[in-house]
Amino acid sequence: MRRIMLVDDEPNVLNALRRLLTAHDTIEPTKWNLAVEAFESPVAALARAEKGVPFDLVISDYRMAEMDGVGFLRRFREIQPDAVRLILSGYADLDGLVGAINEAQIYRFIAKPWNDYELKAAVAQALAHKELLSENQRLADEVRAQQGIISRQELELRRLEAESPGITKVHWGPNGEVILDDESL
Repeated sequence: MRRIMLVDDEPNVLNALRRLLTAHDTIEPTKWNLAVEAFESPVAALARAEKGVPFDLVISDYRMAEMDGVGFLRRFREIQPDAVRLILSGYADLDGLVGAINEAQIYRFIAKPWNDYELKAAVAQALAHKELLSENQRLADEVRAQQGIISRQELELRRLEAESPGITKVHWGPNGEVILDDESL
């Protein structure tokens, strides 16, 4: 399952994006089973990302009241560096776009109002890019293990983490018990 986070302070935009991405004819449905989470608040979206819920793709508006899209995506990148980042904007602010590319390392800029086909294609390309990067990392780790640079145990931990994000991150209590957060139950 591929997880997508949408962040925009306009509920109508979020609803339109969610409908577009979850439509039955969308983005190669046989290849990717999409889970879409939408947030009107970039602060709430960051809190969700900090809980360890891994996202493959995050799409953010450029101009929001609480925090601009570049600042949000930069902070999101610190939390989940492997997620692909896209930015939406109805404004052609060249300095803002340069900041988004340089600071937040966005994968792509999408203009508002968007063309449905182009947006779906951009999302499919971003997910394919993420898949390619993950496979490259897996192969590089395998070579490192063969060369003795990393141990087989580390290689297996990385494989398990890629397969089931969060599985190798156990939260221990003060008495040695494993702590489960409420959402994982």
